[in-house]
Amino acid sequence: MSLQILRPLAIIDLETTGIDLATDKIIEIAIVKLMPDGTIQKKRKLINPQKPIPQASSNVHGITDEMIKDAPTFKQVANEIKQFLAGCDLGGYNSNRFDIPMLVEEFLRSGLEFSMEGRKLVDVQKIFHSMEQRTLSAAYKFYCNKVLENAHSAEADAEATLEILHAQVVRYPQLGLSIETILNCIGEDDCVDFARRMIMIDGIETFNFGKHKGKPVAHVLKAEPQYYDWMMKGDFSLHTKQKLTEIFNRTFLKK
Repeated sequence: MSLQILRPLAIIDLETTGIDLATDKIIEIAIVKLMPDGTIQKKRKLINPQKPIPQASSNVHGITDEMIKDAPTFKQVANEIKQFLAGCDLGGYNSNRFDIPMLVEEFLRSGLEFSMEGRKLVDVQKIFHSMEQRTLSAAYKFYCNKVLENAHSAEADAEATLEILHAQVVRYPQLGLSIETILNCIGEDDCVDFARRMIMIDGIETFNFGKHKGKPVAHVLKAEPQYYDWMMKGDFSLHTKQKLTEIFNRTFLKK
C-alpha cells in the first residue's frame, strides 16, 4: 500500500542558523520529491547565510562556517528551488511551523515570489503527534523499526520523514491514501501567517498575541490604524507583514 497522489509531494528539511523566522537563515536545504508515479527526485544544497553560524546550532547539525563559506546564497539558488517545487504539495516534519515558514521567509527576502496558493501542506509530525506523541527519531523507530542514522542531516531527515509518511498511511487506514484524505483526518493549520501572529477563528483573521490577542485583525486596524505601522516597523517576519498588509488593504479599500 502506498500514497496515491495526483501531484508531486515535496518533503522539505532545513538546517538553519537558529529558529527565529525574522533573523535566522537557511544553511542547508534538502528536498525529497515523491512523484505521482512513485518515483523519487532529490535536491540538496548548502547555503551561505551571510552571517556566522552560532556554535550551539553547529553542535546540532554539524555544519560550520568553514563548510559553507564557498556555498551560494539563498538568493542565488532561489529560482532553482522554486522551479523544483513548482506544482508540488509540501510536507516535512514540523514543517508547518518551521521549515515551510522559514523557506517562504527566505523567498521573500530574496525578492522572488513563491506562491502558496493551492498547495496542500502535510506535516508528518502533526500526524504522529495526533496518533502517538513522539520525536522524529522515535517516529522512525516506531513506524519503520529503523534507527535514524545521521539525524540532523537535512537529506537523511527528509528521507526518513517520507518513509514515515508511507508507514503512517499503512498503519492508520482512516488517513486514506491521498493528501486530501490525510488533511481531512488530521485537520489543516488555522494560521494566517506562518509565525502564527494571526490565526483563523470561526473564519475570521484574529490576532494571536499581545494586547489584541483574540480580537479580529480588521477591527483592530480600523479602531487603531497606528497598530499597523507599529507592526510594520517591528521585528516581525516578512510573511507576517505581508499578510497584515493584505488585510489592511482589504479592510480600507473595501467599498
